[in-house]
Amino acid sequence: MRNAISLIVLAGLAGTASAQIAITEYMYSANFAEYVEFTNVSNAPVDMTGWSYDDVSREPGTLDLSAFGVVAPGESVIITEEPADDFITVWGLSGVKVIGEYTNNLGRGDEINLYDAGDNLVDQLTYGDEDFPGTIRAQDFSGNPMPGAVGNNDIAGWVLAFEGDSFGSFLSAFGDVGNPGTYIPAPAPIALLGLGGLIALRRR
Repeated sequence: MRNAISLIVLAGLAGTASAQIAITEYMYSANFAEYVEFTNVSNAPVDMTGWSYDDVSREPGTLDLSAFGVVAPGESVIITEEPADDFITVWGLSGVKVIGEYTNNLGRGDEINLYDAGDNLVDQLTYGDEDFPGTIRAQDFSGNPMPGAVGNNDIAGWVLAFEGDSFGSFLSAFGDVGNPGTYIPAPAPIALLGLGGLIALRRR
């Protein structure tokens, strides 16, 4: 059901996104495992063979994403530091493509870089609550983009997840809160409610 909702909303969003595949969720530190979610925000399938990921070192080819293969419109895929099967079990996922055991881990202040098969930068997110005061700290709660922030490298437009939010976030078996594997764009007023309540909560 949530995937169906995603496809309906994404049909309207795709025209404004700056990339066919975009960064749509991340958690840099977690009780179980950090992860990054990429979503096809276009209206056409995208073959991710030859695509890659890297962090702030910005080196195309660091983590090969070819295993994702063809990603359908509205489909989300995940990379994580733990084995893929373990991640799927902990989050109770079904039918979600996951690449596990990457070693170029994210830090509190870092960067997510997505490259296509030609080593072109497709999407980028530079973040860090210490470097960008007032922005989120995605520790145990995932970061999610508000409308307009997708594909624009604007961490100020991201909010923290909370159980039952408009992104479809829920509690994992290890106590982390997020919505890996499903991207549902949140209406701006609803997303802002999460921003007000959780930035203060996550300050440590």
